Amino acid sequence: MLEENLRIEVENLWEGRSNDTSCIEKIMDALNNGKIRVTGKINGKYIVNEYVKKAILLYFKHSKSKVMEYGGTSCFDKVPLKTTNWTEGDFINAGFRAVPGAIIRYSAHIAKSVVIMQAFVNVGAFIDEGTMIDTYSLVGSCAQIGKRCHISAGVNIGGVLEPLQANPVIIGDNCFIGAGSSVMEGVIVEEGAVVSTGVHLTASTKILDKASGEITYGKIPSYSVVVPGMYPSGNVNLSCAVIVKKSDAETRKKTSVNDLLRF
Repeated sequence: MLEENLRIEVENLWEGRSNDTSCIEKIMDALNNGKIRVTGKINGKYIVNEYVKKAILLYFKHSKSKVMEYGGTSCFDKVPLKTTNWTEGDFINAGFRAVPGAIIRYSAHIAKSVVIMQAFVNVGAFIDEGTMIDTYSLVGSCAQIGKRCHISAGVNIGGVLEPLQANPVIIGDNCFIGAGSSVMEGVIVEEGAVVSTGVHLTASTKILDKASGEITYGKIPSYSVVVPGMYPSGNVNLSCAVIVKKSDAETRKKTSVNDLLRF
């Protein structure tokens, strides 16, 4: 009921039927604490909660840029950092680690036992328990990352605020995304999938199943192992992603997370 009430308040503010902006902060706080998400799963299908994205956009509209201090330098922005003025107790209660250089914007939810290296996590993102976000990676606005994933160094997980109905990138539980890869434009990587180094996935990227020859778009099936490839198109070869096999015990051993690194 609380969520439905907030949805109605946001819709009224969005359409100009209300001037009450209190709903914006309530939703940003709920995102920050992981109580709501931009995308929910209903009957096995991901559904975008458009009112949550509207609230984020309204937050930018109604907020003023101000000077913020980070890492000994001054910034000028509308969104504070999630960890601004946190004490040691705040970090202990939150249960995640953020090394020097980690930038996490307010409204991103970071679950327990997550490790954030020198990475950037944007507004409305959700990172679930036990996941590692490695050095120089980007987790874009509203992206959803599951439990016990390893997002390797230099990975670009795309964000999305517009259009409102567009799905964010979703990474399922127990996934491995190799260094220098990118997952963009609402692509879904299902549970247990392994995306090797240098794979670039967009909504229009051909995903070729080596075994069946089938070509699909926008989704990596569960426990697939994906490598970069080339696909002939006329007199040129275009990049694609190739599913070479299903993840086996040896693959899972090589890509599994290390509990010793966790909180």
